[in-house]
Amino acid sequence: MSTVKARLAPVTGHRLFWPLVMLVVLLVANTVYRPSFLSVELKNGHLYGSLIDIVRLSAPLILVALGMSLVIATGGIDLSVGSVVAVSGAVACLWISEQPDQNSLGGVFTALAIAFGLALVLGVWNGVLVAVIGIQPIIATLILMVAGRGLAQLITSGQIITINSEPYKTIGVGHLLTLPFAIIIALVVAVIVAVLTRRTALGMIIESVGGNAEASRLAGIRSRRITLLVYVVSAACAAIAGFMMTANVSSADGNAAGLWVELDAILAVVIGGTSLAGGRFYLSGTIVGALIIQTLTTSVYAMNIDPQTALLFKAVVVIAVCLIQAPAFRARFRRKRTLAPPPPPAPTAEKQKEQVPA
Repeated sequence: MSTVKARLAPVTGHRLFWPLVMLVVLLVANTVYRPSFLSVELKNGHLYGSLIDIVRLSAPLILVALGMSLVIATGGIDLSVGSVVAVSGAVACLWISEQPDQNSLGGVFTALAIAFGLALVLGVWNGVLVAVIGIQPIIATLILMVAGRGLAQLITSGQIITINSEPYKTIGVGHLLTLPFAIIIALVVAVIVAVLTRRTALGMIIESVGGNAEASRLAGIRSRRITLLVYVVSAACAAIAGFMMTANVSSADGNAAGLWVELDAILAVVIGGTSLAGGRFYLSGTIVGALIIQTLTTSVYAMNIDPQTALLFKAVVVIAVCLIQAPAFRARFRRKRTLAPPPPPAPTAEKQKEQVPA
């Protein structure tokens, strides 16, 4: 038995083991509830099915969570990604809605460029507040979280901007090579981030800044520039996610677009094994965490769980995943199960005298 445990220890101790187990459990539960859940069909050259929908709908969250991973790795946090999602989507839809021909590729690309550029400016704003001025990340990004949401509503004049642009709609619901275009975009961005952070020294520098910013500065690393960079990358990822979300419904709502996506992104990062204290980050774990969040959301709707208790159900599952994958919690749980009852106390000298027969 001990030999089996020793062989399985490297597997069960891997940071992705328990998140993958939870993901499989959710998929099995959905399959039991609906046997056709795992079926994937090819229609008109496009793949359709619940699994494809989960990955497609999780694409915006994956993008936001990837940017959040880099920010958290530096010891920061970005609460403004939801507002950046709303602003970028609002700007793009507003520009397209004012064009005589909404299906013009030039107009769509111009809208994307303007919205993306504004998102980069917002990312620079966060980076300057944190890296240059020295405001705590949670406070600096909280400012843009509130102000950005107001800016999105100002852009849309408090209304829902509806567009009818097939090129823009392709970003959210289009297909390429039988797969939804949103999945391909998320995959390309994930590969780019992985190559830049794992095939170059950038990832190590980001982790060193998160581990000890002062020591990194003394070692010659420009920690302020790195901190500024990760907030810009986070805003860029949020902007692309904003394009996906608004293109999926062909409309922009400054109040509802990207609402609370920052919390889901943080949960995805934590579930993936990245510590909020900064340092090491795991992009693969972040992607698995985002898939878990979206699978859980899909399960809530598919199983007709009461919307009033959906958030509570989601919180319980997330807490369970975080506790199960925590090494300290597992070690304490194993200790309670294997700990033998303490032996009875040895008799004192007085009790020994009492036990001697007269």
